[in-house]
Amino acid sequence: MTNILTWYGHATLGLETGGYHLLIDPFFEGNPAAQGDPNTVKADYILVSHGHGDHIGDAEKIARRTGATIITVNEIAVWFRSKGFEKVHGQHIGGGFRHPFGYLKLTLALHGSVLPDGSCGGNPCGFLLTTNDGKKIYTAQDTGLFGDMRLIGEEGLDVAVVPIGDNYTMGPDDALRAVRLLEPRQVVPIHYNTWDLIKQDPQAWAAQVEWKTGSTVSVLKPGESLEF
Repeated sequence: MTNILTWYGHATLGLETGGYHLLIDPFFEGNPAAQGDPNTVKADYILVSHGHGDHIGDAEKIARRTGATIITVNEIAVWFRSKGFEKVHGQHIGGGFRHPFGYLKLTLALHGSVLPDGSCGGNPCGFLLTTNDGKKIYTAQDTGLFGDMRLIGEEGLDVAVVPIGDNYTMGPDDALRAVRLLEPRQVVPIHYNTWDLIKQDPQAWAAQVEWKTGSTVSVLKPGESLEF
């Protein structure tokens, strides 16, 4: 079975696995780096890592159009239910659940989380997915470096998606250290070059990672995909 990971820009990801379309942190409208359209993008499930506007983004609009199930931390799940959404699944950090597309566990993320209306977004998270064909993908989303990435790496990752933009998340140096802890087969950098404040050179970072680790880096342009 082929799994297809698409980077739409910033921290917005699509994952096609086993015939299911997952959309992670959908932020298209207002995103100067986005390649994709919230009016046409496919989604059976929408995963939201935290409540910031550049991650919760177009989740409401896309969920209403597609009927997708929203998966997120419980506080944000309750918030979506209060807005009339019924197809919502709340989890918490360290907790896993077997969804039709695979086994999804929420991981630690060092960041903040507040919803657009100012209400509590709970704790931010990353996502560790074991697909139905046994592939393991970790999307760190917005986070700083933390030592327990080594434990995530013990899962035997096929793909790790890490932020490199700095200022709001890990920068290039800490992201390199994260790859050393995670030891994935392939790495995809995200959360950079959306604005000047998080401008980075992904090719230079990729060269450092491939020199200093055993991982292969796939630097995607917004809209490009990686098969694994």
